[in-house]
Amino acid sequence: MTNYLLVFAGALVLAMGATPAARRLAARAGFIDYPAARRIHKRPVPRLGGAAIYLAVVVAALILGEQSNFDQFGAILIGATGVSFMGLVDDHWSLPPLVKMLIQALAALLLYINGIRVSTFHQPALDLIITVLWVVFITNAVNFLDNMDGLAGGVSAIVAAFFALMCSFSGQYLVGALSVAVMAACLGFLFYNLNPASIFMGDSGSQFLGFTLAAIGVKLRFPDNVTFVTWMVPVLVMGLPIFDTTLVIISRLRRRLNPATTPGTDHTSHRLVAAGLTQREAVLTLYVVSFVLGLLLNLALKKLTFWRAK
Repeated sequence: MTNYLLVFAGALVLAMGATPAARRLAARAGFIDYPAARRIHKRPVPRLGGAAIYLAVVVAALILGEQSNFDQFGAILIGATGVSFMGLVDDHWSLPPLVKMLIQALAALLLYINGIRVSTFHQPALDLIITVLWVVFITNAVNFLDNMDGLAGGVSAIVAAFFALMCSFSGQYLVGALSVAVMAACLGFLFYNLNPASIFMGDSGSQFLGFTLAAIGVKLRFPDNVTFVTWMVPVLVMGLPIFDTTLVIISRLRRRLNPATTPGTDHTSHRLVAAGLTQREAVLTLYVVSFVLGLLLNLALKKLTFWRAK
């Protein structure tokens, strides 16, 4: 518990201190998100906040966390670094979607090679395919969710908080410390990202958070006699980004649009605003939905008296 508190404090302070510096650097380096027809912000906003989130998570987890399995911890950090750097490049030069998905898949392959994998079916080829699909989908789901001030950062903090809680109950300190670092870094960033945001996380942040949360979800383990829980937990805790991305994909396909290349205001948050909510109310509503999903799952797990550390 002491380690978790140190990781939380370290990541929070780092994120709160690094975000203003990232904002100034973004203005000088040209990492600016300008208003456009399919975007809802009305003024140019720096979008280098992901660098602050990345720095806070990596430094706090490396220095203060407990890395009982450094090979797997290193695989998560290397993969997350790769997709975050890819997001940084995309923020400035706009990479093709296929290139981005290929890099995400390679990062997922790195996880699989180091033992961070979906193993529900115990068939190597099938487990590899599902691991890669999960990581790529969740990475992009969090990226898709970054469509309104404070939304992706807040939901990521909530998801990470429930992951940390489950890890603390089951003694999984490796991903527990990482979850705490993600939660704290997102909270520190939110001081500057809540509506009206003075900085966006950009793809460097959303890709980093999506990949890291996907890896944590795969790494979570439960007793063998509740195998279904191992895959149910990350799916339900991340239910909001999964639902939002699925909704957007179906909506765009029905309109004969490419979901990967067509921007738009067809996300859940946009629909809530169209229904009459303000941006802040829409984001708060989705916070509550994400929190309730995590809370219900946590209560359900507590009912399983055989849920314990392996």
